[in-house]
Amino acid sequence: MRMRHKPWAEDYLREHPEIVDIDCEYAKSVTKWFGNDRPIHIEVGSGMGQFITTLAAQNPHINYIAIERDKNVMIRVLDKVRDKGLTNIKLLCNDAVVLTDYFETDEVSRIYLNFSDPWPKTRHAKRRLTYRTFLAIYHQILHPEGEIHFKTDNRGLFAYSLESMSQYGMYFTKINLNLHEEDAENNIETEYEHKFSQKGSRIYRMEAKFHTSLES
Repeated sequence: MRMRHKPWAEDYLREHPEIVDIDCEYAKSVTKWFGNDRPIHIEVGSGMGQFITTLAAQNPHINYIAIERDKNVMIRVLDKVRDKGLTNIKLLCNDAVVLTDYFETDEVSRIYLNFSDPWPKTRHAKRRLTYRTFLAIYHQILHPEGEIHFKTDNRGLFAYSLESMSQYGMYFTKINLNLHEEDAENNIETEYEHKFSQKGSRIYRMEAKFHTSLES
């Protein structure tokens, strides 16, 4: 997600180190940052934060981390966290490739991938967040019983992700080919999802796990 450049964005984020980490200060010490040992759920590419801040408000017994590399977008997430007075959510202003630097092996209980960039050109496949190198990262940090929850409106990316995950050795516990008609009761929408579902776009969703026999 791209937004107009705000030259003050980084300074604003740095004013709130209790919520935001830009410089990997809490690498390998996320539990210490939260001050408790509750389960950790992360969203990779949190956009403006409607999804994960809603989850955090509904589930105070879970620690949430929003990961977004665009500082101009992350300030919107920070505003939501502060406005709602949430204490069980932290923000990482960084890229998904640093996840293994940040989290210990098996430390994360759930990973959300919502409306990731589809990178439709074949030569850009390695940038997709369900490409095998990213799956290897998730496999390392995710608890053996942990899950990946994935949503997209891009049919091509959904088909690619099913294939990529299957080839890696993952299996699926739920697949929705039209989420808003099949299983929307407890669905929390992202800003992007709300906008495009209102226009009639089909939303695809799946939940996936790694086979425990896979080697890390």
